[in-house]
Amino acid sequence: MPDNKRVLFVDDEPRILDGLRRMLRPMRHQWDMAFAGSGPDALDLLAREPFDAIVTDMRMPGMDGAQLLKEVIKRYPRMIRIALSGQTSSETMFQVSGMIHQYLSKPCDAKILKSALVNAWTVRDHLETVELRELISQIETLPSLPSLYQEIVESVQSNKSSSKEVGRIVSKDIGMTAKILKLVNSAFFGFPRHIANPVQAVVLLGLETIKNLILSIHIFSQFDQAELETLSLDALWSHSMAVGAFAKRIAKTESADQKSSDEAFIAGMLHDVGKLVLAANLPQKYGAMLALAAEEGIEQSEAEYRIFGASHGDVGAFLLEFWGLPDPLFVAAAFHHTPGKHSDKDFNTLTAVHVANVLEHEADPAKAVAAAMDRSYLSGLGLTERIPVWRESCLKPIQEGTPG
Repeated sequence: MPDNKRVLFVDDEPRILDGLRRMLRPMRHQWDMAFAGSGPDALDLLAREPFDAIVTDMRMPGMDGAQLLKEVIKRYPRMIRIALSGQTSSETMFQVSGMIHQYLSKPCDAKILKSALVNAWTVRDHLETVELRELISQIETLPSLPSLYQEIVESVQSNKSSSKEVGRIVSKDIGMTAKILKLVNSAFFGFPRHIANPVQAVVLLGLETIKNLILSIHIFSQFDQAELETLSLDALWSHSMAVGAFAKRIAKTESADQKSSDEAFIAGMLHDVGKLVLAANLPQKYGAMLALAAEEGIEQSEAEYRIFGASHGDVGAFLLEFWGLPDPLFVAAAFHHTPGKHSDKDFNTLTAVHVANVLEHEADPAKAVAAAMDRSYLSGLGLTERIPVWRESCLKPIQEGTPG
């Protein structure tokens, strides 16, 4: 990165800021750093100078971290947002989960903090290529975030949400309610009793899963099969649901917590959203890409780079980043075919989605060319021996007729 990145650190405790200054002194030639003792001071600095990232404490008097982050999102939506905090309740973390790109616990050493920031910038640099910008400029219509999704996020962040309240919000949209109940009562989730209303669905699935289902259903519903000559909406929806379910199972086998498992599920659901955008906006080129992949027996992602100059993963990641969704979601979209290109070298959401995508392709003999498992990447993580465990976890329920 030729130009120094500019980072603003915010904490109400002077000793914490002094500690950050000392700890990050070796980074002074790579980062231009500023320090603020409160939310208002941070906003004053942001108004005067441009910054690439903000790292803030959550528990501060007056304007707390959540209030500061709301203002940052409103005024500087492209800025990297990291929470660096001590004792923070799970309730508070759930409220801000959609506001931050990453959460780090105090005390945090310089290596972890540097890795978090560098990873975030790496993805954004990946999304700033000339080829991708040119491709995006050809796209006339990008899906929008559903107002229902935004209303639920605001309800959660206001600290007034409950299963009953979120169920009430969902029930206002009759069409979305019908789609959610149809999905929840399908064999995919496999509940033993019929779910009759949105409140029951929220209680059983949880706020995060319902919110993510609304996002996924909305995205797919914005496209008309009649206008998608080269892509089957039903097939892509089934694939996305399966990858989401597989990714969640894989995350659970690696002892992921509920938040990480839910994150893997929605990342799997959205990993191929770029295909919808390309097929809807550039149908002739998309058809040419499919023909090239079939003729030469190559993966579609390789054919996409040759036809479009970028992949559906790049386009999907651009969209998810544009919406301000958490980093793991658009990282998974961008690199699900090439996880080795990402700088993070630990098991994470990307790992789960990459493996899940490959396993779903393997399970479908109709796929022309199965997606390839990046064994070099998995070997680097020391996880090659886990592949049979993941395969059994994902494919055994299908063989037994229980997809969910």
